[in-house]
Amino acid sequence: MISRELGLAVRVIVAGTWGFASHAELAPDVAAATARHAVHVATVLAALNTERVRLAPEPVYTDAEWVSNYRIDPFGVPASEKIAVLRDYSGRLLDADGIDHVSASLNAVKEQTFYADTFGSSITQQRVRLLPCLDAVAVDSAAGNFESMRTLAPPTARGWEVVAGDEIWNWTDELAQLPSLLAEKVRAPSVMPGPTDLVIDPTNLWLTIHESIGHATEYDRAIGYEAAYAGTSFATPDKLGTLRYGSPVMNVTADRTAEFGLATVGYDDEGVAAQSWDLVRDGVFVGYQLDRAFAPRLGEPRSNGCSYADSPHHVPIQRMANISLQPGIEDLSTADLIGRVDDGIYIVGDKSWSIDMQRYNFQFTGQRFFRIRGGQLYGQLRDVAYQSSTTDFWNAMEAVGGPSTWRMGGAINCGKAQPGQVAAVSHGCPSALFRGVNVLNTRTEGGR
Repeated sequence: MISRELGLAVRVIVAGTWGFASHAELAPDVAAATARHAVHVATVLAALNTERVRLAPEPVYTDAEWVSNYRIDPFGVPASEKIAVLRDYSGRLLDADGIDHVSASLNAVKEQTFYADTFGSSITQQRVRLLPCLDAVAVDSAAGNFESMRTLAPPTARGWEVVAGDEIWNWTDELAQLPSLLAEKVRAPSVMPGPTDLVIDPTNLWLTIHESIGHATEYDRAIGYEAAYAGTSFATPDKLGTLRYGSPVMNVTADRTAEFGLATVGYDDEGVAAQSWDLVRDGVFVGYQLDRAFAPRLGEPRSNGCSYADSPHHVPIQRMANISLQPGIEDLSTADLIGRVDDGIYIVGDKSWSIDMQRYNFQFTGQRFFRIRGGQLYGQLRDVAYQSSTTDFWNAMEAVGGPSTWRMGGAINCGKAQPGQVAAVSHGCPSALFRGVNVLNTRTEGGR
């Protein structure tokens, strides 16, 4: 299915009050009428507004252009070719013993924008992103159970080259390995709950970063602007610079310039150039994500470029940058981290999650769970979830892997605001070792 959205939007400030209007028709007279309507909206609302808007300054960028780094435009590839590749990949799985069902999908987006403001900036941008996914199901009829397992290829700001062939992602190896991994998972024993040492792979840890750090450090959320929808944040401004978010090996950056990052841009939707900055340094909470209206409220001289609207008919709001946990200086491998664990679990791939409105208490599951005994992997486990609070979890992080373990994951549909908006965002991280995290048995918790 192909969908297309086209439109223009005008946002104004009148007497310190926002006004916004949009239209689906691109024509000079329509644009002028839309601007007049936006001014009218702001004028009416000014009498009710108790918080006057003040924008952080930003240099002017005239006739700026930026295009994301992709090689093959997925929208230039015939649908028949895309279907053929997905059919081939699905067939490889279905031909394997024990695979009963396979679903395959490809989500591709091309986003083209033109931005101009009365300060003098004019910016043209184009972004491409892609998410290929195959999900296999195995049914154990005798036991009345089934298990699923999907590919680990992350969404990425690349083109068709990530799907066609093994240059970017090794589809041949993963599709060959997945049936035996799934067969082992179906027969795996159920986990024993309790405090457990965990080695968490980047393919799982990115989601924990997203929920417990990415959303928690959105400044608009921290001061109550998301309270009606997806909650607030425990990381309030009074904790900035003092909160021990995690252990000393925890260093987290926000970055809108990361190569192939889903939230990477040249400029945000308020004309602010892309930047990189620290959120957590040596375990201490040191930064927020901001737009031009919120930066002055925090006392910052400049926005760090986090404004985004997912549609010409939606108001730009503060959205997440690429939020990443940095690798350690020592290049520890995932095997090195596993070698430090006498009795624990190695977790690979993301699945379901739950987190409270303060971004504090949470639990996460995964795709694959491997038992660790004496520093070695000994088969898979089932029914695993880990549960903690944000600061307890990140303070339990004893070690992080080195640059060789660092991988980028992400989401193409992070939701926020009312009316709801979606945004794509990447999260890079190394493998990491956590001590004494509470593990739940999801089957027991579900009353089965």
